[in-house]
Amino acid sequence: MPKKENIRTMFDSIAPDYDRLNHILSLDIDKGWRKKAVKEITGRDNCLNILDVACGTGDFAIAIARAAASGSRITGLDLSEGMMKIGREKVREAGLEGKISMEQGDCEQMRFSDGTFDRVSVAFGVRNFEHLEKGLTEMLRVLKPGGKAVILELSVPANPVLRFFYKLYFLHILPAIGGKVSGDRAAYRYLPASVLKFPKPKEFARMMENCGYGQVKTKAFTFGICRMYSGHKPEK
Repeated sequence: MPKKENIRTMFDSIAPDYDRLNHILSLDIDKGWRKKAVKEITGRDNCLNILDVACGTGDFAIAIARAAASGSRITGLDLSEGMMKIGREKVREAGLEGKISMEQGDCEQMRFSDGTFDRVSVAFGVRNFEHLEKGLTEMLRVLKPGGKAVILELSVPANPVLRFFYKLYFLHILPAIGGKVSGDRAAYRYLPASVLKFPKPKEFARMMENCGYGQVKTKAFTFGICRMYSGHKPEK
């Protein structure tokens, strides 16, 4: 099957245990990373139209909705209907149905018109794009001129000692725990492998620039375990 079909099937499979495992395996550090990204997305702006790509079970979309100004709208897009089924229930429980909607879709071929959104966000999903540059270009297309994309993604620490323990945990401990709880060890082998294969920070920032983003910036969190990338759609 094409990669994206494998991705869809894998996330449908692990969806019931995804949230619990995600927070356990990240030691809840990911919540702090998301808060910083949410601040970058919402800032002091008023009503915003926001697209959250690879929205999964909705944690990031919900965090954005809670921080965004009244009247803002968040659209979640994801390949996995299984993940979004859980996400929609979380949105209902949070009382945010009037602010968040979720739909199944491919980030490389989005139905939205050019210049639809003020912000486009991705939290820990861009590394799953089958064609990374195509996905980035589509995100840029649906941004309004002057709009901003904010991307959170895991990365490998530059410090060699940290990198050693990071790989030990990621390649051995995480698959064992994730596989035992979810029953899908292959999925929890894929997830760390996808981080290790993702472009290095400078390379990814350059890729964003090559796709047409301006004012590209990167920021490292927790010794470089996570990075935030941002870039604007140039004004016409």
